[in-house]
Amino acid sequence: MVDFCCPLRGACDRACERCYRWFPCLADPAQRSSLLLKVALVVLHLVYAGVLFLFDGDLIEKAQEEPWYIALYLLLFVATLIQYFVTACSSPGYVLDVMRAVNEANAMFTNRFKQRQTASSKNGAFVVSSDGNQSARNLLGSNSTSWSKMVMDLYTPGTSIRTFTCSYCNVEQPPRTKHCHDCDRCVLQFDHHCVWLGTCIGQGNHCRFWWYICEETALCLWTGILYITYLTADISRAWWKDAFMILLLIFLSISLIFLFLLLLFHSYLVLTNQTTYELVRRRRIPYLRGIPERVYPFSKGACRNLYHFCCARSSIYDLEQLPTAQELEEKSKPFTCLDAFTCRCCC
Repeated sequence: MVDFCCPLRGACDRACERCYRWFPCLADPAQRSSLLLKVALVVLHLVYAGVLFLFDGDLIEKAQEEPWYIALYLLLFVATLIQYFVTACSSPGYVLDVMRAVNEANAMFTNRFKQRQTASSKNGAFVVSSDGNQSARNLLGSNSTSWSKMVMDLYTPGTSIRTFTCSYCNVEQPPRTKHCHDCDRCVLQFDHHCVWLGTCIGQGNHCRFWWYICEETALCLWTGILYITYLTADISRAWWKDAFMILLLIFLSISLIFLFLLLLFHSYLVLTNQTTYELVRRRRIPYLRGIPERVYPFSKGACRNLYHFCCARSSIYDLEQLPTAQELEEKSKPFTCLDAFTCRCCC
C-alpha cells in the first residue's frame, strides 16, 4: 500500500510544482485562498441565476414577451460581477506607492530646476550668488517637499516623528493611515480588510466598494423577488424543487439583510467622512482619543463629504491634515435652530 501511495504522491507534487510554475499566485496560501473565495462567489451567483432560469418556465415566457425585463436583470448581474473584480483588483492607496510617487516628483522637479539653472548661467542671463542659492533652496523646499516633511506638516506642531512611524514598513504614516497585517502594507484612510475581495478597503477603492455593495444589494433584492414569484405561483411541480428553492431563498434573505445593513453603515461613514477603523477603534487612535464621540473631526459637511467621496477623488494621493483646536471647538458646538437654516450639517 505504501509502495503504491509513494508514486502517486510524487506525481501530485510534480503536478503542483508545475501548476505553481505556470500560476505563481497559487504558491502563496493567502493568494490561493483569496482566489478560491472569488471563484466561490462567482459560482454562487451563477447557481442562483441558473436555478432560477432552469426551474421557472414562466420566467422564460416572460423573457420572450418582455425581453427588456430580463435584459436589465442580466445587465445588473454582469455589472455586479465586473464591479466586484474591479474593486478587488484596485489599489486601496498604499503608502509606499504614494511615497514613491512623491519622491519621483521631487527628483523630477529638482532635475528640471538644475537644468534651467545651468542653461541660464551658460547664457549669461543668470549669475549664481549666495542669495541665489538661498532662493533656490527655498524654491525647492516649497515645491518639492520630502516625504517626512510633508507628513509632519499634516500633524499638529510638536508631534514626534516616532509616534506616526510604522514599525513594520518603517515609513512615516499620514493621518488616518494604518498598517494592514494581511496585506503587510500601510494603507491610506484604512477602512478594513475585506476577505471576500482579498484586498484592503482604503482611500483608493472605498468608492468602488460602496458601489459594489449597492449593486450587490439590488441584485439580491431582485433575485429574491423572482424566487418569491416562482414559489407563490399556482403551478404543480415536484416538491424537491420547492424545498431547494426555499433553502436558497433563506440564504439569500440572510445575505440581503447583511448587505443592506452594510450599505447603510458605509453610507453613514461616507456622509460623516469616517472609516470603520476610526469608528471602532477611536479610543486607541492617538489623534482621536480626546475628541468627543459625536464630533467628526474630518467631516466637511454631508454634501461636501459626498462630493469629495464620489467626484473629487481623481487621485489616491489626497492627504488630509489634522484639524486644528479651533476647528474642533467649532465642530463641537451643539446644533441650534439657526443651523437648520444655514445648513451647517450639510455644508
